[in-house]
Amino acid sequence: MTKENIFTKKGYIQIFAMIAVISWAFAFPLIKIGFDEFAISSDDNWSKALFAGIRFFTAGILLILFAMLRRLKTDIKSSSDISLLFVFGFVNTALHYFFFYLGLSYMDGSRSALYDSLSTFLLIIFACIFFASDTMSWSKAIGCLIGFSGILVISINPSGLSLSFPGDMFMVFNSLCSAFGGILTRIVTKRMNPVYATGLSLSIGGLVLMVVGFLMGGRLHRITATGLIVLICLILISAVGFALYNTLILYNPVGNVAIFNSFIPVLGALLSCIMLHEAFSYKYIISAILVTAGVFIVNKTKS
Repeated sequence: MTKENIFTKKGYIQIFAMIAVISWAFAFPLIKIGFDEFAISSDDNWSKALFAGIRFFTAGILLILFAMLRRLKTDIKSSSDISLLFVFGFVNTALHYFFFYLGLSYMDGSRSALYDSLSTFLLIIFACIFFASDTMSWSKAIGCLIGFSGILVISINPSGLSLSFPGDMFMVFNSLCSAFGGILTRIVTKRMNPVYATGLSLSIGGLVLMVVGFLMGGRLHRITATGLIVLICLILISAVGFALYNTLILYNPVGNVAIFNSFIPVLGALLSCIMLHEAFSYKYIISAILVTAGVFIVNKTKS
């Protein structure tokens, strides 16, 4: 790959990564608004799966259509590529978001943010194990610890941190699926076109969530104009965010891209305060400073 590739230039890497991260941060309040608009109760897990499935399946189809209009080649050469795509879609979309929505229903937002951010640091560690281009250094390790401490800040309350089951278990599974999904992203996008790979994985995983959720009794109990607008926004967030992020992972060390995910729970909390009128806390400012420091240190590491 030539140096002229826009996805290998540091400034553009940071811009594209932040576009993806900010988009995903908006998903936090938008999902909550969507639950309300579609009358999905907090304990209705299969309706959540259906809602998520519609979002990701449609986002995947949009990316596939975009790739077809641009006449991009799929680069799918064998049955093993097809099998890998199904594994990718099942792990990175279906299982990942199934465990996320299930775990979210058993714990509050701050704890779920902590566990969701765990995937970022697991991915950096896994990348150092699986890929020679991702090497662990003291500065990268320190950057991860500082970034993680920033996420920890917004999850601490006066009573401290307490374990809850099965919520903790589901969120750990979510983080593991997300981290392994990041590893699969690098493998899959090196074997086939990243736009097609992303679109197919989202549509496959979304279809699984949609079908299973519907068969298990999940429904969108109410349809409103606001709800449809929110759903369209979430679909576009997935399509644009994953396309940019997966392309960045193809051309760069995974850890240098994944560290930007640390911003998601911080920005998600801030956007929730603005869009949902939730209480603002000084902890968000401290968290943002620590996460920014962690991102800076990791990106100063030569990989």
